[in-house]
Amino acid sequence: MPTIKCLVWDLDDTVWPGVVLESDAGAPKPEVLDTIRTLDERGILHAVASRGEQAVATAHLRTHGIEDMFSAVEIGWGPKSEAVRRIAETLGIGRDTIAFIDNDPVERAEVAAAFPEVRCYPAEQAAELMDLPEFTPATATSEARHRRALYRAERERTTSAAEFSGSDADFLASLDLIMTVRTATDADLLRAHELTERTHQLNTTGVTFDMDELRALCASARHEVLVASLTDRFGGYGTIGLAVTERRGDDAVLLLLLMSCRVMSRGVGTTLIAEVVRRAQAAGLRPAADFIATPRNRVMLVTLRFAGFEVADRDGDRILLTCAVPAEHIGGTGHVEVIR
Repeated sequence: MPTIKCLVWDLDDTVWPGVVLESDAGAPKPEVLDTIRTLDERGILHAVASRGEQAVATAHLRTHGIEDMFSAVEIGWGPKSEAVRRIAETLGIGRDTIAFIDNDPVERAEVAAAFPEVRCYPAEQAAELMDLPEFTPATATSEARHRRALYRAERERTTSAAEFSGSDADFLASLDLIMTVRTATDADLLRAHELTERTHQLNTTGVTFDMDELRALCASARHEVLVASLTDRFGGYGTIGLAVTERRGDDAVLLLLLMSCRVMSRGVGTTLIAEVVRRAQAAGLRPAADFIATPRNRVMLVTLRFAGFEVADRDGDRILLTCAVPAEHIGGTGHVEVIR
């Protein structure tokens, strides 16, 4: 089961005792603050799905200095399952990576009935969450500790996009996207491993590598491990991509290519594929890729096909694709500058 990426909090009688609209809400519970801060350090986001008036509740959050701890806030009178759905869409994460905590068993049941994949917890369990395996990522990188800031920058991008009067393509061009692609070093391996653990929709094979395996791949003469980072005029996205290739005779086979879900809408998956193809062709090798279908990675097969890869062989669930298109002719990369 995937590690939790976001914990969604009810507010009244969960984050704090009492009800804000009844003017008897107190300060946030100390054990709740401990859990929020500990999970934030691990790169787990926090959001709010609560009943009440948005302005009143956010003012109470602000008064107690924790408004900025929440990457998405949904406060109103509709079903909390709908709030959870909107939070997942806002953050660009799967509902199976979301947890929900609420003091009211009826509210938890409503969310669980609508989305069985969302893990629900009673408010009295708040202090215990940080000790549960689903809230304990295998790695804790420096990027994880800044994940909330990355999502805050993403909110600014979203606001700017909503106010932009041109087309989506024009907005992407206005971002001044720069992708840096480099050979992975030992310092990159912790984040590379975290990507394999956290990323499922944009993973060509569903394979994950532990630290020792990544280190061995980096040291192997038959393999190349690349990492990609991304920036734009709003700031950095951090390390968002990983590609592992293996030389098999005259082929350079992409064993694994994955991209962070946070950049799905930026069209940069094709950019990284184009760079992998360019490197293979520059070495006189035929670009190829392994693909294994999982319940959630079909988008990566579409991305490979869009980049010019054609099916060359099938063996059960495994597909081998090859590419004869010159890297410079692979579409969808014009709005991203690549630095090597």
